[in-house]
Amino acid sequence: MSQPTNAANTPLIVPELVRLDASAGADKEAVINYLADVVAAAGRADTTEGLAADALAREATAPTGIPGGIAIPHCRSPHVLAPSLGFARLTDPVDFGAADEQGADLVFMIAAPAGADDFHLQLLAKLARG
Repeated sequence: MSQPTNAANTPLIVPELVRLDASAGADKEAVINYLADVVAAAGRADTTEGLAADALAREATAPTGIPGGIAIPHCRSPHVLAPSLGFARLTDPVDFGAADEQGADLVFMIAAPAGADDFHLQLLAKLARG
């Protein structure tokens, strides 16, 4: 298992966490797995599978799509080594259960360490307001 990163000195988003014109899959499970892999490949999660499982478990409790073609899947996970915001602009929109029934083509994945309750909620609120 990797050692946690010093979160205080780690930017929330870096170029390695951004994917533009991504073909990430046909459903939200595939997109969440894709973004979990992006976060893990950047050294910010110890396993893709662990992060994806935690994000999918959270997604199962309530959809994370918001009107306007945006989705914000998120979770707190013991697999996260540093607070991270993965982003994908999708080539094909994917249904994340938004109230306007529009597929999301802009997906922000918040990956927070297990004990980062305030960070997780504050970032989620900021993104939703934006």
